[in-house]
Amino acid sequence: MTPLATPSDTSPSETAAFRAFNRMYTRFIGTLNEGLLNTPYSLAEARVLYELANRNPPKATEIAESLSLDPGYLSRLLGKLEQSGLLKRKASQQDARSIDLSLTAKGKLAFQKLNARSEEQADAILDSLPASARAELIACMKSIENILSPSDRSHFLLRPHRVGDMGWVVQSEALGYAQQFGWDERFEALVAKIVSEFLAGFNLACERCWIAEIDGRSVGHIFLVKHPNEPSTAKLRLLYVDPAARGLGLGDALVKECVRFAKSAGYSKVTLWTQSILTAAHRIYQRAGFQLVKEEPHSSFGKQLIGQEWELELC
Repeated sequence: MTPLATPSDTSPSETAAFRAFNRMYTRFIGTLNEGLLNTPYSLAEARVLYELANRNPPKATEIAESLSLDPGYLSRLLGKLEQSGLLKRKASQQDARSIDLSLTAKGKLAFQKLNARSEEQADAILDSLPASARAELIACMKSIENILSPSDRSHFLLRPHRVGDMGWVVQSEALGYAQQFGWDERFEALVAKIVSEFLAGFNLACERCWIAEIDGRSVGHIFLVKHPNEPSTAKLRLLYVDPAARGLGLGDALVKECVRFAKSAGYSKVTLWTQSILTAAHRIYQRAGFQLVKEEPHSSFGKQLIGQEWELELC
């Protein structure tokens, strides 16, 4: 009996977009050619040459793990490189069960040519773009890398807001919710109003905005402001984490910092307004101790939504 496929949250359009990008990129950088960068070497052979040249000492097990290669396939690649006179293999003097790998002079020259041509290809692509497009491309590449390689993600930093941050807050919120949920420009107008009011009436003693950074790049934010009608109550507003930084516990850290400050500022309660579809945020609020107290349907941002009010008693 054939097992049922596991249900997926991914839409067919998302899957199609992912596959289309892969096809475009492999064609664009020439990885489908018989020889990479007009050399006799395949992409796999070139990657193994890179590992051999940049590890000291190179070990087959480490190379297989780094490249996610089957050990048997890697062994065949190493055998081919050895037959071509690019690689030397000999029994280790320290451990007879282990094999020492090293590039020959011919192998080092082959790597140098591959590396130079790779640099030339990257320079040619980047030089063909305006400075703004280069910066956007590199930022997008870093985002992809951070999302798909969690072990390579940097630690995040929470800092107070500064000049220029609010424009980014409005842009990131507007684009993020438009792309994920289809919200229209009326949501952007709401965010702009919130940050404008925050700056106009900012009270350092009882209000805060935190910006989250990774490697100097803004990837999240949150606000805590005084409730306009209840002096002992604070409002948590605009929790947002860039998709490239999700999975790091950043949302929990931002909310935790809000709650910590609310207590130190003397508030007795923190409230927030969110939507029923934002389930990932709900889990963050629940972990911080917030409780759902009210739900009400409404028509906003071009969608039919269910608004929610959450509260956290501090004393």
